[in-house]
Amino acid sequence: MAWLEPICLQGPHAVLEPLEPSHLEALIEAARDGELWNLWYTSVPRPEAMQAEIERRLKLQAQGSMLPFAVIDPASGKAVGMTTYMHVDAASKRVEIGSTWYRRAVQRTVLNTQCKLLLLQHAFEGLDCIAVEFRTHFLNQRSRRAIERLGAKLDGILRQHQRAADGSLRDTCVYSIIASEWPAVRANLHWQLTRPRD
Repeated sequence: MAWLEPICLQGPHAVLEPLEPSHLEALIEAARDGELWNLWYTSVPRPEAMQAEIERRLKLQAQGSMLPFAVIDPASGKAVGMTTYMHVDAASKRVEIGSTWYRRAVQRTVLNTQCKLLLLQHAFEGLDCIAVEFRTHFLNQRSRRAIERLGAKLDGILRQHQRAADGSLRDTCVYSIIASEWPAVRANLHWQLTRPRD
């Protein structure tokens, strides 16, 4: 049995279902909300490329290096984005949470907090991970602030780490949460889910 198996993770504000081809139409609709593929500092598939992206993620899952999820909004029952466990290191029990995007209508809501709680809880309590990593573009300040609000710490910056679709070079910020930090991070995420919102 593989260390990382498809699983459905469920909370009151979000459901993470193993990604399937049947999520295609809802994910196309989600990407169109805000034309997310036009964000230069991140990588969201264009509507016409969504099927190929689903197939790419499922191929990586079959190879054991990724476990992709469709993010479901419980209110509508529809997929509103994608997230993954990636760069899977079963021997060292490490994963990265990444390749995450949500339709504009659910951005900056409790849905993302719920997703991170579900993914981190499964990683640390279900998979016994020693660390969970997050990566983002150096210039993606919104993403960096969100990762830091989780309680993740900056491990370092990989300079000229990747070439973007437009040919520019990306500096990648690498963050992580280690197992000993998980209880405090979990408490903070529970608080974030229950605190009054403006």
